Amino acid sequence: MPEAVAGFLLALVWLTRLPVGGFLPVDPPPLARAAWAFPLVGLVVGSIAAAVFAATMALGLPQALAAILAVAAMVWLSGGLHEDGLADLADGMGGPNRERRLEIMRDSRIGSYGALTLGLVTAIRITALAVLPVPAAIGAFLLFPRCRAP
Repeated sequence: MPEAVAGFLLALVWLTRLPVGGFLPVDPPPLARAAWAFPLVGLVVGSIAAAVFAATMALGLPQALAAILAVAAMVWLSGGLHEDGLADLADGMGGPNRERRLEIMRDSRIGSYGALTLGLVTAIRITALAVLPVPAAIGAFLLFPRCRAP
């Protein structure tokens, strides 16, 4: 298998819930050598979310429902990877000093800052997609597939 294909598959395995691990070679490349494929994985996730959005709209369902389903598809496809990081960051910012903030961010439990931040950011994402013209919303999935924590 060409290394580029193996790298792309490895990136899919690490960054999504897509069941492609069985296609990896026995000795896959190191993850660092697959980093070039991370934006392509974002494009795959965004394309699937755009397809969910477009299909929901084609069924004549409300745009707000299409936005909810498409964002849910993105979260499921990525395993909530970005959402988890954002919640950890928000929780950690409540710590009084650097050491305590890092300790809070390593804790697997979600705190009130993390829960509030996830709720607000998800509401903003859904609302933005619900009010954009449909072609612009579909384009947003392809150009900006993930909201990333700073």
